[in-house]
This record gives sequence, C-alpha cells and structure tokens, in this order.
Amino acid sequence: MATNNKIELMAPAGNFESLQAGLDNGADSVYFGVEQLNMRARATVNFTMDDLPEIARRCEAKNVRSYLTLNTIIYDHDLSVVKTLLNKAKEANITAVIASDQAVISMARGIGMEVHISTQLNVTNIETIKFYSLFADTMVLSRELSLRQVKKITEQIEKEQIKGPNGKLVEIEIFGHGALCMAVSGKCYLSLHSNNSSANRGACKQNCRKKYTVIDQETGFEIELDNEYMMSPKDLCTLDFLDQVIDSGIQVLKIEGRGRAPEYVATVIKTYREAIDSYNEGTFTKEKIAVWMQTLNTVYNRGFWSGYYLGQELGEWSDVSGSMATQKKVYVGKGTHFFPKAEIGQFKIEAYDIKIGDKILVTGPSTGAQEMVIEEMYVNDVTVEKATKGDDCTFKLPFRIRMSDKLYKIVEA
Repeated sequence: MATNNKIELMAPAGNFESLQAGLDNGADSVYFGVEQLNMRARATVNFTMDDLPEIARRCEAKNVRSYLTLNTIIYDHDLSVVKTLLNKAKEANITAVIASDQAVISMARGIGMEVHISTQLNVTNIETIKFYSLFADTMVLSRELSLRQVKKITEQIEKEQIKGPNGKLVEIEIFGHGALCMAVSGKCYLSLHSNNSSANRGACKQNCRKKYTVIDQETGFEIELDNEYMMSPKDLCTLDFLDQVIDSGIQVLKIEGRGRAPEYVATVIKTYREAIDSYNEGTFTKEKIAVWMQTLNTVYNRGFWSGYYLGQELGEWSDVSGSMATQKKVYVGKGTHFFPKAEIGQFKIEAYDIKIGDKILVTGPSTGAQEMVIEEMYVNDVTVEKATKGDDCTFKLPFRIRMSDKLYKIVEA
C-alpha cells in the first residue's frame, strides 16, 4: 500500500512472462485478467483460474499486491462463473478485484474481498467517490480528467475523511502510461457494430487503429485529412511531468499493457520505478527525463502525448498504423540447458545469427524478460565471434534460464 507520498506503481500482466517482468523490475502491484471476463480477453493469452495460486505466490514472495481485473459487462449467464472466479481468487489470497459491474462489486463485498472501482465506471467527482466508498477502497478515475480535477478530488477525500470498507482513506488511481482509446474511458461500440465483437466484453477488434477516408455522402466530396489515423490516439506518457502527477495526491499509478510483450513491461516498469524513486529522493531532473524518454521510445509505442492531464481538450492522433519503437526484437532460438555452477546458458540457434556485442533478450514464464550484451560465446566448447542457425551456443548469464525460453536479439527498428 502506498504511504508517505510514495505512490504505488502497478504493472500489467497478460501472461507469466509479463508478470515476472513486472515483479523483477520494481512493480508494487500487478493486475491481470482470467479467461474471458476482462477488458483484454482477446488481446493476450490470459491466465486461467488454476493459475491464481501461482500468481499470488509469486507476488507474495516479492511483497507485491495482486489485482484480478473483472471489469467487463456481465450478463446473467456469466454470474456463476463470476462467483466461482471470485471465490477462487479469495481462496488463493489475491489482494483485490477491479470491478465495474455492480454484481461483481456486490459479490466481492459479500465474501469480504477488497474492491477497486474500474475506470469503466467513469468516476469524475467527489460525490461519486462518496457513493462507491461504501463498497471500494481504491478508485480508478476517468481518463478524461485533468490533474487539477484529480487534485481537487484527492484534497476533498482528505478534507472530508472519506474512507472505504477497510477503514482507511479512499485511494485514487490513475492511468500513467500506455495505449489510449478514442472512446470515453474505453467504452466503445465500433467493434460490436462492425464485427459483432464487443470491446466492452474484452473483444475489441481495434477498428480505431485503421486508416479511413471520410466521404460526404450527399456530394461525394472526399474530405482531406492531415492525419489518416483520425481515431487512433497516441500512447499516454506521464513520465516527463511525473512530479505533477505525484503532487496531485494520487496513490496508485497504473501502467497499461496487458496485451503487450514482456520486454515492454520490463522496460516501462523499470523506467517509471527509477523516475518515482528519483522524485522521492529529490533528484528528478530534465536531464534524467530525457534519458528515460529515450528508453521508453525503444519499446512498442504509437508516439506519446500527455492525455488530458495538462488541460488539453483534443486528442493527439497517431500518424502510423503500428509501433514507433526505436528498437525491435528478432527471434534467434530457444534455451536448451542451464549450468548453475558456471552460470552458463545453452541455446539452440534456430533462425538469425548472433554475435559478440549483440544485445539479446531472453523471455520465459519464469524468466520474465531479461536483457544483456553478449561478451563471450562458445560453440562446441570453442570460443567464437558468431553463432549461426543449427549451432548449440553457450555464454555466461547473470540470470537463470529454463528449457524453451525464447532468445531474441535487439536491433534498431
């Protein structure tokens, strides 16, 4: 729990690789979905109910809070699954559930499970905070608020001593980094109308990320657009004004990205961890911000903007269909063995070559996302400059690998 103005950094976890990446890089909490009842039901592999004890175990070992995201629209036929899932989460000792449907909120409260209000409920004022404080200890504010509005809410919580069921002041959480949707806090119907695939049931087809031409149907006139991706916002980034974010009085900063790769989670969480710690130590400078921003640019992004936090009224739209990352990963091979005493990993090269000086990435369910530079490498116990397809190569590692961990090299995009 965040205390003394030290905000809680929350990491996304779409699978065990990403979960481990968040835990290894300084997250204070992680949030994840299970099977189909979450807003990223189709964007990622997702966990199963049977994974809950392992998620809780890994989080507890690092003293990290765990949040089950159960925030889709719920229908009658879902209720028995919701009940089972909540009971299993409670039994596994998951910290809290992030909910938007009153049925989920009621069921969770009924079994004594901590509730966090999802951004899908569009909490935008103090009276709404008071209402939900009857059920929830933490609330994710609507993404469309400015920091001035956020600060007013946190000040009123303090002034009026608004407390949640746990007897402590209600905590406020906001989104800090990652994908933004053109719809109000994610409530979109484009995908449902075009593909009968509801974004509000976690099955968004991302229509807004495509290129469109606008035509006046009365005259046939084609409207020229400066930006063809007129519905695809740039990614949110608050790192360059993180001091103002923390000063707004929030307790939790959420990083979006349950559909993104483990190295994305590792890089973004590590960077925000450094920035938050730097702020707390009084060493948050423009020079450091410039370096951090360069680092954030290396992983998947659609370009960055500050959202609505600084009072901006209109969105900033992406001018590319995909990522603007300055680096990309290229699959090389897989892990086959680890020699613990010598701290040496063995990999089967299945695709591209790797050579001395290459920056590599190793990912796996237990390994997370680990990066390093190869300084020395062996093939058949002979030192080599390069390993090619078909080779079994070995090199020293500062971390343990497992069978079938994936090996990539990082190259300039």
